[in-house]
Amino acid sequence: MDHMRRLILLLAMCLSVSNAGAQTTTIADLAWLQGCWELREGDRLVEERWMPPRAGSMLGVGRTTSGRKLVEHEFMVLTERDGRLAYEAHPSGQATTTFMSKPISGREVVFEDPTHDFPQRVGYKSTGPGQMLAWVEGTSGGKSRRIEFPYRLVNCIAP
Repeated sequence: MDHMRRLILLLAMCLSVSNAGAQTTTIADLAWLQGCWELREGDRLVEERWMPPRAGSMLGVGRTTSGRKLVEHEFMVLTERDGRLAYEAHPSGQATTTFMSKPISGREVVFEDPTHDFPQRVGYKSTGPGQMLAWVEGTSGGKSRRIEFPYRLVNCIAP
């Protein structure tokens, strides 16, 4: 019986060491994403608004306008799933896609779905106080492509 206890103890120690390196990502890791972000280029305005983390989720909405015309919009849902984050994108005129997070590095996160047509990756990185770089990237038509959105944090209440 003593031999069996030692074997169980050894097995338990091995399991705890192997799980020690496993990183669990929670929605709180992306709290820095909350707020209202925008990119202005001439009469083109790209906006993203993210609600604060709550109940293992964050909700976001994006809108691109050109002058007085709505060009496109998107609804985003971030949720915790199996120790990672799921980024569910609902873009206007396209099917819903879920991208899963890669390990988070500081204030940078990349979500990916290698089976999606374009993009295969969606990323966000805090680049300084009130600044964030968002991007979509992947392969389209056999060519690598990356589209960047250098956002700045703005007041959520329009004047």
